[in-house]
Amino acid sequence: MKIRQNLYIDRELSDTLEALAIRPGGNKSRIVNEALGTWLARRASKDIDDLLKVRLDRISREIGACRRDIEVMFEALALFVRYQLTVTAPLPEADTAALAIGNERFERFITQLGRQIAGGKRTLDASAEARP
Repeated sequence: MKIRQNLYIDRELSDTLEALAIRPGGNKSRIVNEALGTWLARRASKDIDDLLKVRLDRISREIGACRRDIEVMFEALALFVRYQLTVTAPLPEADTAALAIGNERFERFITQLGRQIAGGKRTLDASAEARP
């Protein structure tokens, strides 16, 4: 059911509405009805947007902090690897015992890394808890 309304609008809006209604399929009532419906729906969603904005801002800050932390860890790892590669002397090719020990240590490292990641245990968290 449609209800008749008598509204007053500015001359510029009336002229624009008239121009839209001249086009094929144009109907002033339909145009105003759709525009008003859209405006009212957007106004209701503004309340939701205001509530979500605070949460989205907090999430953005947390993601930024995580990104910063990851960059710091990668930089620290890169510096450590560069230091190790420049300071540590390479093993002679004939020293198979030293190569075997190095490979064994690397395999233990990878196993421990996998275990800690799977278990959710973090080395840096454990060291922070140990301090008074």
